[in-house]
Amino acid sequence: MGREVAIRQGKYADDPDDQREGRDESRAGEVRFSSSPVEVSDESLRPRRLAEVIGQRKVAERLAIALEAARKRAEPLPHILFDGPPGLGKTTFATVLHNELGVELAMTSGPALDKKMDVMPYLTNAVEGSILFIDEIHRLPKTVEEFIYPVMEDFRVDVVLGEGMAARTINLPLKRFTIIGATTRSGMLSGPLRDRFHLHEHLEFYDAADLARIVTVNARKLKVTLDADAAEEIARRSRGTPRLANARLRWVRDFALARANGHISLSVARDALAMQEIDQEGLDRQDRRYLETLIQVFRGGPTGVEAIAATMNVSVDTLTDEVEPYMLRRRFIVRTPRGRRATPEGYRVLGLTPPADDLVVNALLAEQRRLFDEGSD
Repeated sequence: MGREVAIRQGKYADDPDDQREGRDESRAGEVRFSSSPVEVSDESLRPRRLAEVIGQRKVAERLAIALEAARKRAEPLPHILFDGPPGLGKTTFATVLHNELGVELAMTSGPALDKKMDVMPYLTNAVEGSILFIDEIHRLPKTVEEFIYPVMEDFRVDVVLGEGMAARTINLPLKRFTIIGATTRSGMLSGPLRDRFHLHEHLEFYDAADLARIVTVNARKLKVTLDADAAEEIARRSRGTPRLANARLRWVRDFALARANGHISLSVARDALAMQEIDQEGLDRQDRRYLETLIQVFRGGPTGVEAIAATMNVSVDTLTDEVEPYMLRRRFIVRTPRGRRATPEGYRVLGLTPPADDLVVNALLAEQRRLFDEGSD
């Protein structure tokens, strides 16, 4: 049985030092921390309490209300679905809720739950008020998805014993617990599964100011010194994504240790990110290759993502989950009925001259006429 699980007891509820760990320390000028860098896991960079979460304030406020109501009713949290591009904090919110409630947390993913018996240990081991976090929940097989419907509604499992005419169903009661799902593709969830989540929270990309605060806080945890303008530079090149900001902070820290005196200044941050081929817009080599393929190979489009992926020799999922969300947000590309199309901004970010506006308009009008003619046939 292929599965992965991590169960942790709740903590940090009464430890003031732990609560201070994630506090925002950004201020004008240089931010000073210990001069001896340490290796810190990605998990320890995450905020531990809702009050420490930077960005996504409306989501955090709604979760705070759900937490307070659950405490007053002495009931588990309602089932929660988080959706949004990778790296925006879906897993982080699950661990924060676990810490806030001081309950057990079990973590798994949709691909690991291949059949009904794979999910049974998580259900039978759940205790009152605990949390089961399922990442990539859109990848649950249909049989497993239908199997957990009565779990989410009535906290019971329907077990079929025997076969044929002798088969009978036994209802196995479960403890009341919370299922938190995370997905990058909420549209792939079936309606019945989506409707069983009482809260549905969509996570947005972060602005540069919030990312700069995250970089500053996590530099403190990594025990490195950092200038405020360096934090802003790292934030601007992190594509609105905390996970990327943390990864780039770690790289800049290593670069500063190897090539400078360990202190992260603006020039050190720029040199480090330039070595990784991350440009001013936060685009890396793969992002630029995507735009180059769309513009130079497919003449700006429109073309399907499958054709782009085949030309680049990468998976479609990589493009749709990791590359395109930021491209769409920055309007470097648009989606049309016939596929992806580069915008004038997409040309300019590569230093190319976009086609004349009248040519673009004429091409779009010709495409609309062609689609209309096909529809008339």
